[in-house]
Amino acid sequence: MLDLDVIDAPAAAALALEPIKARLLAELAAPASAAALAGRVGLTRQKVNYHLRVLEEHKLIEPAEERRWGGLTERLMVATATSYVVSPAALGPIAADPGRSGDRLSASYLVALAARIVREVGGLMRGARQQEKRLATLAIDTVIHFRSPADRAAFTSDLAQVVAALAARYHAEDAPDSRPHRLVVASYPAPRESGGGASEDTNS
Repeated sequence: MLDLDVIDAPAAAALALEPIKARLLAELAAPASAAALAGRVGLTRQKVNYHLRVLEEHKLIEPAEERRWGGLTERLMVATATSYVVSPAALGPIAADPGRSGDRLSASYLVALAARIVREVGGLMRGARQQEKRLATLAIDTVIHFRSPADRAAFTSDLAQVVAALAARYHAEDAPDSRPHRLVVASYPAPRESGGGASEDTNS
């Protein structure tokens, strides 16, 4: 089971968003049979089996184990991932695209950038898994309490200068083995419930 999977097929996304199927996916964080699930979600075994078949067809669940009871075989199913994210690619031509935004300081542009990250990294994750390789990524997540709008503006200026200097130092477009990496730096007011902690996550 994957920790996280990105759904980019429209049909699979629609299934994952259906309340009953979403509940079944949550219940299948651990292997379970249709009979066991029926008791948990309040549906008949036949209806649960129908939902499970559809989820399996779209690769959201998979067989985990088979058990034999007399002359019967009971299949235990499990979700393919602990959690899921729906890629903007599932929306086709109406998906968010930062190229369609003229205001790079707007919230809509920031959301479109985040959507592009999900779409691009989701595709890269899938390719890396198929090749049984690890995808090199970097993520930094922190919360800063600014004393004033002036301090926030000064921080923005300093950060832009540092990023520009680092990019100029390490950018090697003409190097024969160079590989482009996308860097996105974003800032927005943290919701109250997010607290003020800081964390950093790096994979390479």
